[in-house]
Amino acid sequence: MATPRLILASASPRRKEMLRLAGVRFTILHGSVDETPGPGEAPADYALRLSEAKARAVAAMRPGRWVLGADTIVTIDGELLGKPATIDEARCMIRKLSGREHTVITAFTLMNSGRAELVRRAVASQVRFKNVPDDEVEWYVQTDEPYDKAGGYAVQGKASFLVSEIHGSWTNVVGLPLCEVVEALKGLGLVDFRQE
Repeated sequence: MATPRLILASASPRRKEMLRLAGVRFTILHGSVDETPGPGEAPADYALRLSEAKARAVAAMRPGRWVLGADTIVTIDGELLGKPATIDEARCMIRKLSGREHTVITAFTLMNSGRAELVRRAVASQVRFKNVPDDEVEWYVQTDEPYDKAGGYAVQGKASFLVSEIHGSWTNVVGLPLCEVVEALKGLGLVDFRQE
């Protein structure tokens, strides 16, 4: 598969790994953006805004190049669960998710500062946790895993045994809805799976 140069505007090792597994060639460059939610901002709108802001920040540094920005959020009962900063926050998040269903939204933006074309999409998946006993909560929050993950868990990591059901895209829950991203890349002519 031949792929023109694409820039991934993310430091996420999970996004890098998924794109590589799909055979997409890319470089990595990320900028900083303000991730404060706007007052009354809907979760999908928030994720879309952040994915576009990340893509625009990098596109400004590399004019004329295609950039992929993404952002993943976790919501339950209308509450946005960010990345826990402390063990108490991680414990609170896992207990809040225990035995319940929540929504994981990953939004992505593909843009090129030299073109008017912009692709933005938000993909939602429903995730249900088992009833997580206290000893498992305590074990998990003592690991290093919860602290750079939205919602305080990684479905592809140590927290995999906490998840009883997923409805929708598994890769979306990991951090990049790969099916939709590859379709968008193909639609823009950025990937070609034909043998050369």
